Amino acid sequence: MANILRGEIRWADLNPVRGHEQAGVRPVLIVSHNVFNARSGTVIAIDLTSQPQRAGFPLTLKLKSTQLPKSSWVKISQIRTLSVDRVGKSIGTISPEEIIQVIEGLNEIIAT
Repeated sequence: MANILRGEIRWADLNPVRGHEQAGVRPVLIVSHNVFNARSGTVIAIDLTSQPQRAGFPLTLKLKSTQLPKSSWVKISQIRTLSVDRVGKSIGTISPEEIIQVIEGLNEIIAT
C-alpha cells in the first residue's frame, strides 16, 4: 500500500460495526502522524458523512475541500483505529488549517 498520510481522505471498509458506529465502505480522514501510519500497521481515522449535521463544532466540522464529490462533514466523535488493510485509495486531502481544527475539536471532546 502507498504511504498513508495525515490529512488524506481515503476509502475505508468499516464493517463489521456495532451500535451507533458508521458502517460500510466510506470515506475517512487520516489524523495520525505519517511515521505512526508507516510503522504501526494501523492508522487513526475519523469518519466522514455527506449528510448535513445538526451538531456543530467540536462534534462535526464541514469541510471546505473542493476535491470531494459531495459536501462532507468530519464526524469528530467517530474516531477509530483501523488496520491499514481496511484502508483503500485516496480521495483527496484537507488543508493544514482544517486538520488543526479537527484536532482542536477532538481535544475539546476528550481533554479534561
